[in-house]
Amino acid sequence: MVDPSKKAALGIGNAAKNHEIYVVPGLQRGLLALEAIATAGEPLAPADIARRIGVSRSSVFRLIYTLRHMRFLELARDGVRFTLGPRVLNMGFAYLASMDIVELARPELEILRDRTKVSTHLAVRDGQDILYLCCVQTRSGFLSTINVGARFAAYATPMGWLLLGDLSPRDIAYLYRRQRMHALTKQTPRDIPTLVERVDEAANRGYVISRGVIESGGSSIAAPVRGRDGKVAAAIDVAGPDSAFDLARLEGSYLAEVRETADRISARLGYVSESV
Repeated sequence: MVDPSKKAALGIGNAAKNHEIYVVPGLQRGLLALEAIATAGEPLAPADIARRIGVSRSSVFRLIYTLRHMRFLELARDGVRFTLGPRVLNMGFAYLASMDIVELARPELEILRDRTKVSTHLAVRDGQDILYLCCVQTRSGFLSTINVGARFAAYATPMGWLLLGDLSPRDIAYLYRRQRMHALTKQTPRDIPTLVERVDEAANRGYVISRGVIESGGSSIAAPVRGRDGKVAAAIDVAGPDSAFDLARLEGSYLAEVRETADRISARLGYVSESV
């Protein structure tokens, strides 16, 4: 028999007549394990997971092994407990892409595109990468080569530096502890201290103006978008080849438009600036 509390946890209070036949117990336990970690607010040890979902330690060991093998779980920093892995995050961001942040941001990005005549983008951080959720192409001939779903290494990109802004130097070092930092250009950070310096500079300025950071002959202006909790929820930019810009206006009207757009999207997400 399936524990009624587990039925409720799975949202199947009104179970089908053949419920016992249809339910896949192993899948149910795996999902409950993921839910237990997600709602705990911190990594959990196997014994904690077993206790929360009501299974034996041997059963939870098999669950953890399977979920870790599939990258739904990963070992936490202490080497004992487990936290959600990148595949869960990928699913979460796919869901996010269809929800509020894109719906709220897109009209503002279209206005920014029309005012600057440059393609605009919105991205979030997904682990070590940035993931593009929205791309609004310019109406001119200088089309962006970036599409929704594109990924770049966060350490190598201006938007990535902004999206890493809420992490401590120690957290950044841990995030990239096993990743070799390959250079996209001569401006790419190749070690942790340089990356931390770039992230701190971006956070202190509240924007990044870049020339040839990702590729030669390209420029961008990026700014952070904050959520209700004040943390960086996303980043936006205007980006394209140098020929798409009036380069004399990078630190003037372009920057002002990008920052104002980021502020409006942040306000739509519920962020209240301390200066208000």
